[in-house]
Amino acid sequence: MWRPPRRRRANESSAIRIAVITFFAVVLPATSGLAQASGYVRVKILKAGVIVGAGGGSGVLTYRGRDYPFRMSGLSMGLTAGASVSRLEGRASGIRQVSDFAGTYSAVGAGGAFVGGLGGVHLGNEKGVTIALQGPKAGMEFAANLSGIRISLR
Repeated sequence: MWRPPRRRRANESSAIRIAVITFFAVVLPATSGLAQASGYVRVKILKAGVIVGAGGGSGVLTYRGRDYPFRMSGLSMGLTAGASVSRLEGRASGIRQVSDFAGTYSAVGAGGAFVGGLGGVHLGNEKGVTIALQGPKAGMEFAANLSGIRISLR
């Protein structure tokens, strides 16, 4: 019975190992990238307060080609004075499944309006979802505060 030399078997074994390692190095990062997708967020927020602010609103998350309406409400502490209506839009990232979007978010935001102005906010929740929003606001308000915001899918 003829046997190939040991050296040839070792080379074939090494080639197979390299092919398997290369396969997993290419496939695993692509899989985790597909697991998390970003979404587009549009929201309208009504807000009022003096030192302590309260607000609420509704919006739509567009995620993987579908629209998911949601409601939001929250309180803010810090420098807040006045009332405003904001129409913000931006990106939500770190979403693995739509249910990750719902939850309690902490936020740091700032903005101002005297008849019209700009606002922006960065939100993050316990599931690793982050939302960055910006856009115009109308009313008379100045705010620089920390907020707790609750988002629930409808």
